[in-house]
Amino acid sequence: MGVTPPAPPTRPARPARAAVLAIDAGNSKTDAALIAADGTVLGTGRSGGFQPPRTGVEEAVGVLGRAVAQALEAAALGPAAPGVPYAEQVSACLANADLPVEERRLAEAIGARGWGARTRVFNDTFAILRAGLAAAERPRGVAVVCGAGINCVGMRPDGRTARFPALGQISGDWGGGGGLAAEALWWAARAEDGRGGPTELAAALPGHFGLGSMAELIEALHLGTLAHDRTHELVPVLFSVAAAGDAVASAIVDRQADEVVALASVALARLELLEEEAPVLLGGGVLTAGHERLDERIAAELARRAPYARVSVVSAPPVLGAGLLGLDALGAPPEAHGKLRAHFG
Repeated sequence: MGVTPPAPPTRPARPARAAVLAIDAGNSKTDAALIAADGTVLGTGRSGGFQPPRTGVEEAVGVLGRAVAQALEAAALGPAAPGVPYAEQVSACLANADLPVEERRLAEAIGARGWGARTRVFNDTFAILRAGLAAAERPRGVAVVCGAGINCVGMRPDGRTARFPALGQISGDWGGGGGLAAEALWWAARAEDGRGGPTELAAALPGHFGLGSMAELIEALHLGTLAHDRTHELVPVLFSVAAAGDAVASAIVDRQADEVVALASVALARLELLEEEAPVLLGGGVLTAGHERLDERIAAELARRAPYARVSVVSAPPVLGAGLLGLDALGAPPEAHGKLRAHFG
């Protein structure tokens, strides 16, 4: 008499599509996440940097597509009818979407891919702002990002925003990793040739690359024997020299802190939040690295210029912020927001 084998355990059916396709795309990497209506992360993907000014919009959106394809494969969504999008809402927070007109153009290009029934594009700084707020809290406050560049945005629950073009020197910006490295090189070059005062940067910067002088470093960068992209490696060197008490390096770090404070305080004033408690959220590699001098000066100057600001550093991945913005747009319940935040820790 045969024995009937036990039935295999049943798995819950996968949804035919997600509620939100969240995308966070920076200059160096892109993250995508498919999220169910209850906040469950169904699948994630990663691809390269998003740089439409360099590659063109279509190729840049193609980079997003590679991350989306990975997320779709991981999610193993149930079959959808032809022409039915993968998600109800695409929420994309993108670097290089610095002007509202750029956000609209990118939304059109992404919408044409058919990934979602609706598409909303934000500058990537909005992801930091949303990720740093409570799970179901409507965006209210200011975020400053200092990574490769620097930017600041602010929002109120009624939809009002404060933002800056963040296009570099032509829009009045200073700092970020690229700006800090350039400033350190400028002072180090002048220290070595006598046009400026002494600084340990003149030895520390070329020393990082195994070179003996600024003249050698300048030649290597000019001739391309050292890729210019590697100058970002000099930012930790700058902070290390500043921490050792070098006056020139310390002044550069202080200027960066003052730029962060200027952005945050102006954004708070535009949103009429200077006179009430409001969060100021800091993100990006420079501001999350725990540089003591930078952090202390930001705190002290914000206390002077915006005494009601509550400063905190956002360590959560920005794709969380993109996902929360997507759930906001769908009117998802607080439990969904909380579940999504718990997934990303």
